Parts: sequence; C-alpha cells; structure tokens
Amino acid sequence: MTAQMLSILYSSTAVEPFDDDRLLALLQQSRANNERHDLTGMLLYRGGRFVQVLEGPESTVRELVEKIGRDPRHTNMRMLFEEPITERQFAGWTMGYEPISEPREQKPPAFRDTFDDLEVGDDATATLRAVRELSLWFRVRAARAQ
Repeated sequence: MTAQMLSILYSSTAVEPFDDDRLLALLQQSRANNERHDLTGMLLYRGGRFVQVLEGPESTVRELVEKIGRDPRHTNMRMLFEEPITERQFAGWTMGYEPISEPREQKPPAFRDTFDDLEVGDDATATLRAVRELSLWFRVRAARAQ
C-alpha cells in the first residue's frame, strides 16, 4: 500500500534578509534533505518573505513542516493551503527555486508579483488558484531556462 501524499503551501518572514549566499546554502541543504526523504517542491523568496510548496509522503511532509516552524531564521509561518495529492506538481524537483525580481512599473494582465493576497485571505479557492498560478509560472520559467 502506498503512503498518502500531501501538498502544503506556507509563507513566512525572514528574521534577517537572505542574500544570495545564504539562499544558496539553504537550497543546498534543503535539496539534500528532500532527496533523502522523497520530498519535492518549490521555494519563492522576495522582499524578506518566503512562500514554499512541499509535497511528498504525508507523515514526512508534516514532520518537516513542524521542523521548519521551529527554525529561528524565519517567523510568522502561516499555513496557506494543504491538500492530499495523488500526483506531484514538482516531480523530480527536490527544491525548485526562483528569485522574484522587484515589480515592474507596467505589469502585464494577470501578472502576479506579490504574495500579499495569500497572507490575508482565508478563501481556500483563491489560495488554491494562486498556488496553481505560481506552480505554472514556475514550471514555465524552469522549462525556458533548459
């Protein structure tokens, strides 16, 4: 019998800003740990804020979320979305990462350059839509880079 898989989305605020070197160290550690524990996902960081999707075996995801919640490098951790899954959105990605640049003055229609609506909303449907937008955006950018 296969273990139930879970996908979660959370946001948090860095206690101190992360420069490129700190982010690289975090990513290297996360990728190694995630590969060992059969976890996949993506990490977005901008303006001192993290948004992360984690997916994998339910018990493993829950254990990692508890560990992340105790990490002193960030605060204000907020679980934005959680759902059982049968298929990974980030299969093969132990931790995809994309730095998000500062917003442009002229934004194309439907362009997402902030996480603010995720932070304040309690509407699960809107949160799920935002997760899917972020996921699609991330996968398209990664495909272009290859």
